[in-house]
Amino acid sequence: MENTIIKSAGMGAVLKEGYTTFRVWAPNAEKVFVIGDFNGWEEGDFELEHEENGYWSATTEQAKEGQEYKYLIHNGKLRLQRNDPYAFEVTNSNGNSVIRTLDFDWEDDNYQTPAWNTLVIYELHVGTFNRKDPDKVGTFADVIEKLPYLNNLGINCIELLPVAEFAGAISWGYNPAHPFAIEQDYGGPEGLAKLVKEAHKVGIAVIMDVVYNHFGPSDVDLWQFDGWSENDKGGIYFYNDHRSETPWGDTRPDYGRQEVRQYLRDNALMWIEKYHCDGLRLDATSYIRFEGGGLGEDNAIEEGNQMMREINTELQDKYPHVLTIAEDLKGHDFVTNTIESGGIGYGSQWDMNFVHPVREVLTDTHDDTRNLQKIVDAIEYKYSGDAFSRVIYTESHDEVANGKARVPEEIQPGDAESAYAKKRALLGIILTLTAPGIPMLFQGQEFIEDEYFQDTEPLDWKKQERLKGITELVGSIVKLRTGQNGGGAGLREQEVEIIHFNPETKILAYKRGSDVLVILNFCNVDYEDYGIGIESNDWQLYLNSTDNKFDDSLSDVDVDAMEIENFSTDNKSLTSKITIPGYAALIFTKS
Repeated sequence: MENTIIKSAGMGAVLKEGYTTFRVWAPNAEKVFVIGDFNGWEEGDFELEHEENGYWSATTEQAKEGQEYKYLIHNGKLRLQRNDPYAFEVTNSNGNSVIRTLDFDWEDDNYQTPAWNTLVIYELHVGTFNRKDPDKVGTFADVIEKLPYLNNLGINCIELLPVAEFAGAISWGYNPAHPFAIEQDYGGPEGLAKLVKEAHKVGIAVIMDVVYNHFGPSDVDLWQFDGWSENDKGGIYFYNDHRSETPWGDTRPDYGRQEVRQYLRDNALMWIEKYHCDGLRLDATSYIRFEGGGLGEDNAIEEGNQMMREINTELQDKYPHVLTIAEDLKGHDFVTNTIESGGIGYGSQWDMNFVHPVREVLTDTHDDTRNLQKIVDAIEYKYSGDAFSRVIYTESHDEVANGKARVPEEIQPGDAESAYAKKRALLGIILTLTAPGIPMLFQGQEFIEDEYFQDTEPLDWKKQERLKGITELVGSIVKLRTGQNGGGAGLREQEVEIIHFNPETKILAYKRGSDVLVILNFCNVDYEDYGIGIESNDWQLYLNSTDNKFDDSLSDVDVDAMEIENFSTDNKSLTSKITIPGYAALIFTKS
């Protein structure tokens, strides 16, 4: 086969002006060929030229978009057929690479992510979110079908569990086999691009969950990619000593190699530049920072910090609207501190100091031992001096699986639709949506889904129909939080003021800004004429979470307007007398 040899900065199969350039990093190869549809899979037909620093490349006009291919790597007696590490598409996780561009018709998509202090994130799993066929997983198209529902709920940001090609069709997604390819069973590259485009049309941002702490461990052609390894480890893309070990396989990337850091950086940019995603959530970053994910200088991986700093620096420089979120769960300001101040530079991080104490208090079986101080501490916590440097939630894919259930199921096992379970679960949701931070809901949380999260079980939309009043309740708070409904500007401010804290009555009240007052009752006692201090008499009830108009199993206790009395309570000049039903969350806004 006649071909023109050139050097190219691009990696993988790069199409330009009728030519395809193949470029691959294989520093221990003796020869590299490309075999595929374009040359009848002839093993010695199309040889790449050796560049400097272990790269190989060549260009041909024979290879066309949509054709399948692989690299054939010679190393001594080894003849290794490998998928392209940079393949944008593969036929399946153990199939062939596909030549393709990602030049989608974005229809003048000029969407900009809302300000981070206005975001409400909805975490969803493509395979189960709107799965309708019991013999197939859910798809990007199925998610698109539910975008009007999410828009009506008030959601302005969805976060997708990983969609990079993984082994088989059913997975959470945290076992990426081909980091640049999109899971075919979900709809492949076109399906993802269409989902992002349609989400943007209705004002919803898309955050992509990515996995850089390990690969695979199955169907991973990166393993011993060019035939070299040490200690029977993974070769050039992986650590070849004790640092390779993770709970998910012996496959931690070698962040000490510039080529591997570049590979992960290129992947991060792909989601933003090729698919127009609005943010990245990096999975288990503590396993990038530390061996075993634990703390201590002895097992720190400084090269992992370097890799994350490089990604965050480039994204902040090029795309300052892009939000990067770390799932670190170590409670370290270091993760969200600026790079200039020695941190890693994430925009936000999942907050262990919110989810764990709040769930503990909500699921306590006894009112008298319910610890309100833990709630106060959770509300007031912040990282790096910024309330929005944390993502707060009571449910996530991790918190409702692996031996842990949905909050209402944890509250009342076997009877998650009981009035007690609903009311206390709603306390957690309202706390999440009104405390300082970026709030996040997990799929189905807005209609009291009680199933453990499993990648084999679809979300129960029949329950949403049955409990649509609960969805309406949650949506009204989401819209107050995002600004779609007026009167909630304080929810988008940094500060919170605890104005009433009574460990005996289990009543907690706090103000957000000047226009939002939240009162939470963490016990099953209905209080009448309960006194809480205020400074003005222009508060109006926005929402009572126990109002039985939302669900007939809730409370029939009426919450009337505040009665204002002219004496001091809680160091405020006036006292409001309020009816507070058991396990109620009351939200007042300024008239």
